[in-house]
Amino acid sequence: MSTTITPDARTPSAGLIHHALIYGSDQEFLSATVPFCLDGLAAGDRVLAVTTAANIDLLTGALDTAAAEVDFVEAGNWYHAPGRTLAAYGHYVDDHKRRHPRVRVIGEPLWHGRSPAQQAEWTRYESVINAAFATSPAWIVCPYDERALPEQIVSDARRTHPDLMSGPAWQASPAYTDPAAFAYATDHLPLSPAPAGTAPDFGFDADLHRMRQRLASLATGLGLGADQTDRLVLAVNEVATNAVEHGGGHGRIRMWIDGDVVVCDVTDPGHLDTPIPGYLPPDPAAPRGHGLWVVRQLCELLEIRTGLPGTQIRLHLARV
Repeated sequence: MSTTITPDARTPSAGLIHHALIYGSDQEFLSATVPFCLDGLAAGDRVLAVTTAANIDLLTGALDTAAAEVDFVEAGNWYHAPGRTLAAYGHYVDDHKRRHPRVRVIGEPLWHGRSPAQQAEWTRYESVINAAFATSPAWIVCPYDERALPEQIVSDARRTHPDLMSGPAWQASPAYTDPAAFAYATDHLPLSPAPAGTAPDFGFDADLHRMRQRLASLATGLGLGADQTDRLVLAVNEVATNAVEHGGGHGRIRMWIDGDVVVCDVTDPGHLDTPIPGYLPPDPAAPRGHGLWVVRQLCELLEIRTGLPGTQIRLHLARV
C-alpha cells in the first residue's frame, strides 16, 4: 500500500521522514521531486535540493518561477566527507526549523569515483541519518539513479531508508534496517594491510604529549605541511585519548601516504561498543563524548573495526 504525498501527510511532530527515490529516467526523477518541492513551498517549508548539476537544471526548469524559493547546491560542493556532510545538514535544519514547519531536503549523494571503503562509509551515513535526525522536523528524499549506479548501492538504499518513493507516493521499505543494527558487507572483514616496509609505527601510552611529538615528526617526514600536520595530530590525539581511557591504556600508531591522502591506523586492545560511534553530535554541555565526533569532522574518512583482538581505527586525511 502506498501513500500520496500531500502537505499534511505527516506532521512535524512525527519527526524525520526519510525516503529513497530510486529512479530510472528524468521523468521519474521529476514526477517525485517537483510535487515534493511545490507541496513544501505551499506548506511554508524550507526546501533544499542537493543534487547533480544535470538534475538541478531539470528541476529548476520544471519548477519555473517557484525555483527561486528553493536552495540549490551541486552535490559535489556538499558531499565531501560523511561526518562533515551530516553536520552541514544538521546546521541547515537547525537554522531553519524555528521559522518553518518543516525542512524538506532532496539529498543525492555522490557515488561515482568512490573507493569500496568510501562506498561503505557513505552507505553507513545514509543509515545514520535515521538516528541523527530522528526527532527533527526534516523530510529527506535521497535520489538514486539506477541507470548509473551499481546494483549493490541501489539495493543498500532499500536497507538505509524506511520508505521508498515513486512519483508523488511512498511505501514502507520491507528491507529497512535500524541504524544501530545496520552492517555493511565488509564490516566483519579486516581492513587492508599497511604497505609492507613503508609504514612507520610506534607504541603509545598515557604520555600523549610524547605521542603527539612523535606523530608530528613522522608527519613532517612524510611531507605534510604545518596545517595538515596540526589537523592530523588533533584527530589522532582524540582517538589515542579514547584508547588510553577506555582501551587498556596503550596502543600503536602506524601511518603512510596513499596518493593524496595520509592514512593513520590507531590500534588498542579494547573493545568499542557504541553502535554508530562519532556520527551523532554530542551534547555541547557534556564534558565528554566529543572525541570521535571531532575526528569525523577533521577526516575525509574514518573506518572502524572492533572485536576480540581489539579496536582498529583508520583515519584518512587529505594532504592538501
